[in-house]
Amino acid sequence: MSITLTHTDIVHELHEKITLQTAQVGVVGLGYVGLPLLNAFINAGFNTIGFDVDPNKISQLQSGSSYIKHIPSEWISRWLRDERFSATSDMSRLREADVVIICVPTPLNESRDPDLSYIESTARSISEHLRPGQLVVLESTTYPGTTRDVLLPILSKSGLTLGKDYFVAYSPEREDPGNVDFSTTRIPKVVGGVDVASRDLAASLYGNVVVDTVPVSSCEVAEACKILENTYRSVNIAMVNELKVLFTKIGIDIWEVIDAAKTKPFGYQAFYPGPGLGGHC
Repeated sequence: MSITLTHTDIVHELHEKITLQTAQVGVVGLGYVGLPLLNAFINAGFNTIGFDVDPNKISQLQSGSSYIKHIPSEWISRWLRDERFSATSDMSRLREADVVIICVPTPLNESRDPDLSYIESTARSISEHLRPGQLVVLESTTYPGTTRDVLLPILSKSGLTLGKDYFVAYSPEREDPGNVDFSTTRIPKVVGGVDVASRDLAASLYGNVVVDTVPVSSCEVAEACKILENTYRSVNIAMVNELKVLFTKIGIDIWEVIDAAKTKPFGYQAFYPGPGLGGHC
């Protein structure tokens, strides 16, 4: 006899799976963000599925080989041996996951506008296979409003009801590849949901794997948080490089200036001259 779960039943069942680490976690996009995130969930006791459209990545992972320096092949071989991980390009397997985390790139196009095509194509794949009792989390760096205005309309085409059948949250990735002091699990996660249930489910999920979670009032706040973090860093890197050029022209050692300035115990964070802003996001 089939039983139709109520809204409360669906939330409770998913929350229980997350709490007990029996939820299957799917990660879409197996790059420098997605693969370390999978590692964190596996180490926390979750079973995982990794999705990527690149057949070369899938082939390497299925053979136990890594293409990311700080994720050793030995780890991947262990995941496979312990049956905690599988890699696939078959998006129909999205239906197997209780949680789907989107970690696809958002590069700038030729006109320097955000290219959301990877998010959109991933959302379409999820929508085609969405089922009741799933949590979808977007981690890709993007502008405020993307989750609500771009992701949700595509997911709604599934015919399921948001906040009743499925749940959606945003949690900006903060990965610093190869940083031994601040690896994935040592970086707090900001979490915003399209509703309270979505936020709380996502916060509970990440609470299993990271040092701290920071719930905020909305997806837009979480999205804006990442923009602020990146803008702060970008502006300060640009400023210190400009000051390096200026101070060199008037015979002042910028390094000595920075060393002096950083003795101030408040209101100042040291940035150093370098090749300029880098990294994906």
